[in-house]
Amino acid sequence: MMLWRMWFDAVAQLRPACRRQRTFYWMVLCLIGLCIRTELAGVTSFVRVLGLEPALYPRLLHLFHSPAVQLDTLTAIWTRWCADSFPACAVGAYRVWIADGLKAPKEGRKMPAVKKLHQESANNSKPEFIFGHSFQCISQLTQTAQGFVAAVPLAARIGEGVVWSNRDPRTQLDRVVALFLSLTASLGSPVVLVADAYYATGKIILPLLAAGHHLVTRARKNAVAYELAPKPKHPRRGRPRLYGTRIRLRDLFAAPATFTAAPSPLYDDKNVTIAFRCIDLLWRPVGQRVRFVLVCHPHRGSMILMASDLTMDPLDIIILYGYRFKIEVGFRHALHVVGAYAYHFWMMAMTPIRRVSGNQYMHHQSDRYRQLVRRKLAAYHTYVQLGCIAQGLLQYLAITARSTVWSLFRSWLRTMRTELPPSELVVAHALRSSLPVFLAVGPADPILAKFLRRRLFKSHDHVQQRLAA
Repeated sequence: MMLWRMWFDAVAQLRPACRRQRTFYWMVLCLIGLCIRTELAGVTSFVRVLGLEPALYPRLLHLFHSPAVQLDTLTAIWTRWCADSFPACAVGAYRVWIADGLKAPKEGRKMPAVKKLHQESANNSKPEFIFGHSFQCISQLTQTAQGFVAAVPLAARIGEGVVWSNRDPRTQLDRVVALFLSLTASLGSPVVLVADAYYATGKIILPLLAAGHHLVTRARKNAVAYELAPKPKHPRRGRPRLYGTRIRLRDLFAAPATFTAAPSPLYDDKNVTIAFRCIDLLWRPVGQRVRFVLVCHPHRGSMILMASDLTMDPLDIIILYGYRFKIEVGFRHALHVVGAYAYHFWMMAMTPIRRVSGNQYMHHQSDRYRQLVRRKLAAYHTYVQLGCIAQGLLQYLAITARSTVWSLFRSWLRTMRTELPPSELVVAHALRSSLPVFLAVGPADPILAKFLRRRLFKSHDHVQQRLAA
């Protein structure tokens, strides 16, 4: 029961994001469903796991499409709550966030922003081309005193697929920067953003530097940089040269004597020695110096890292980029445990897309059609944002109530390390098993308790018995 009290105390902070009290209660109902459901069948799984009456299904759908849920306010409140509630992973005065892209497969021919996407990491379970939504996601890196590190999802938005105007020059990278700056505006502190080589571009670095933030990323293998041009002995007319000798960064690996040996700072390396070299050079995409760190790992090969902060320690840059994989772990739980991207909202008035379709151009459509598309995209974003919140709540309980979660797990794993915070799957099992006991007492808010008791498990005794088992 303690888990649910902590859960409701955290969710109560989201109340200002809803214009009406009843809207907030319906949002709480959806968050409960996201946290404890056993299947990823969209809103239908909420009805089944909570034992709701079938007549309530349209009301749940209406919640995601309703303007009563203010998405920007909800995202800002959630970002501030995560900054205050999770132990922050920081480098000096900078918090550490991670950005990455996620492609959610969608087969609906009447779903806005669905387009043909290419997957770089194709394998037997991931085809090279899919149809779906392309999301850009930002997570906060948290680190406990015991060294446990996790990526807490803050927000995710669809970055491509719909073009509203042929005069809009913004790209997907511009939308990532806009999302990042909107989140940091509600935070009020500088951030180091960690991302992969796709984000190593001036479109990302320059706006971050202008706002007082920094970027740590991986440079491409064919990256080049320049030394500062030497000052001329006899100045001439015109602007002095800025760029000096051109250097191909991968050629620097041919001089191992210039590298420094050090114990590997990566969190999963034991008794491993790496070699690295730090050099500050001019990088033409940003027109100023950045810090390059060349790393030689005995098992993982060589890599070129890049940071916009010239004062950052090279080993800290290596550590931060090693933590970038934590957002990939968060994606796995978001997809297979929480189902943050398992929505199925179709737009009946939409013209069906073709199987070779790319972007959908809205400036060719009527105002009414554009309004319907915006409403549907807002529903997608609201669903995904609630999924991010549900996953973050599971992570919060795993960190702050570790022993209680393990005691309520009441199931079996092949490797149960109870000395570490459990995964989102374990926390979801613990919440599912303790919900009927908590509902017997009810939340501290009597109106919310009455709202939940009237709807949860009404005439579904077998569901309640299954949850209590």
